[in-house]
Amino acid sequence: MALTGDQVDLFEASMPRLKAIAYRLLGSASDAEDAVQDTFLRWQSADADRVEVPEAWLTKVLTNLCLNQLTSARARRETYVGQWLPEPLLAGDPMLGPADTVEQRESVSYAVLALMERLSPNERVAYVLREAFAYPHGRIAEILDTTESASQQLYHRAKKHIADGRTRTEIDEAAARRIVEEFLTAATSGRTEPLVRLLTADAVAIGDGGGKVPARAKPSEGAAAVATFMRSLFTPNQAARRLLGGTAEVHVSYANGLPALVITVDGRVIGVMCLEITADGIAAFRNQANPDKLDRGTRQWAATDHGEPTLRIH
Repeated sequence: MALTGDQVDLFEASMPRLKAIAYRLLGSASDAEDAVQDTFLRWQSADADRVEVPEAWLTKVLTNLCLNQLTSARARRETYVGQWLPEPLLAGDPMLGPADTVEQRESVSYAVLALMERLSPNERVAYVLREAFAYPHGRIAEILDTTESASQQLYHRAKKHIADGRTRTEIDEAAARRIVEEFLTAATSGRTEPLVRLLTADAVAIGDGGGKVPARAKPSEGAAAVATFMRSLFTPNQAARRLLGGTAEVHVSYANGLPALVITVDGRVIGVMCLEITADGIAAFRNQANPDKLDRGTRQWAATDHGEPTLRIH
């Protein structure tokens, strides 16, 4: 059934919200784009004139598509090579969605997206729709075909799982940048002691190479182990240059609302390292190096002015 111009306009006006929901649910920008496209195809084939609340209808269709993907994604990740991390979104990417409240910013942070992998698909839906988009539990219950009390239980379980996995800390941008720059100075000093002082005792470093580029199969855990690993990662040497394919430029930036190091070679993003900074120090490094998850970042990077790099690795 052909859509009217108004119906097409309505869908296009809903697209930013749908993409932001889908990204939070799936942790993948490319999968989110596909889910939104599939939602449009279903909108095309529906009798749109009989849909009483189009925005609610579209959200339910999108959510069901994402639930199907989440179920199959769990099976795929059992065979994923190495550690799995979400696809990062650089500062300014419209798919990041609303960021007016602490809850909205938290819901798209790399730390929380990684923690959401522990949730059941329904818990993830309840958490995302409530926390990031302030949906009432009545609407969430309709989307999930459950009761309002069940929606509340899903949300509270999800929120507890997320809270148990991390400590919420809001650090202003200037302070965060200073800490990241101190980290780079320490990482290139050739000594582990300055690095250890910047880390929490239980710091962790996780890398996702997807089997496409070298990455540690298991996370580095503890301040001493993470400091040793980071020192080796940022120490210039010929072997690293050959592996990188040239001189790497390291920029201090933001990704998913967190301080991040964006590493490029000849303008191509080859790594996005998100830092989780708490009042006690840097608690986690999550480095996305899988090239399949960096295409969008490379396009976004090429379209923005990012100034001179903070560090060059020759």
